[in-house]
Amino acid sequence: MVTITDTTAIVTEPKLQEIVQPSLKRWLKHFIYLPASKRYFSQQDQAAIAEAVKQAELGHVGEIQVVIEGHIPSHQAYYQNTRSRAQQLFAELGVWDTEHNSGILVYLNLCEKTVEIIIDRGISSATTQLEWQRVCDVMIASLKNKNYRMAVIDGVSDIGRILDQFYEHQIVDNSNELSNTPRIMN
Repeated sequence: MVTITDTTAIVTEPKLQEIVQPSLKRWLKHFIYLPASKRYFSQQDQAAIAEAVKQAELGHVGEIQVVIEGHIPSHQAYYQNTRSRAQQLFAELGVWDTEHNSGILVYLNLCEKTVEIIIDRGISSATTQLEWQRVCDVMIASLKNKNYRMAVIDGVSDIGRILDQFYEHQIVDNSNELSNTPRIMN
């Protein structure tokens, strides 16, 4: 699923509760899920992903943040699905706070086997949801084939190509506002 933010307002817990239907099934699934993020993504995998992010960010002001999470924390899973969790992390990690409003969050949830891409308003006006959905679909297909590392690297590379097209004739700034290293959570 792809979500486009229209504003940089921080997504708060009450806002999340308005959007998502509470689910005991989702809570139980995330509660019993054994943390496995580090098992699927070794230090070498993380370094390769960081290098892919670095390469994807060259030549434009787009900033990519990769977050890999084993499961939604159980105290939030009842009211949050992966989309709302990605929105929360987009706000909490400051991905929305880049100078050119050019932040992109790639959120991978291993428990749900889903990928969410949240893009900031500086990019959303010139891209289509279809482009972002295609990136998610390709990543999910690779994840189903247990190609975890390549799923993320290929997804980040595809995002880099989209950003290259979007920022083709715009200002180039190679400062790095967000860390290239993927954030591995539980």
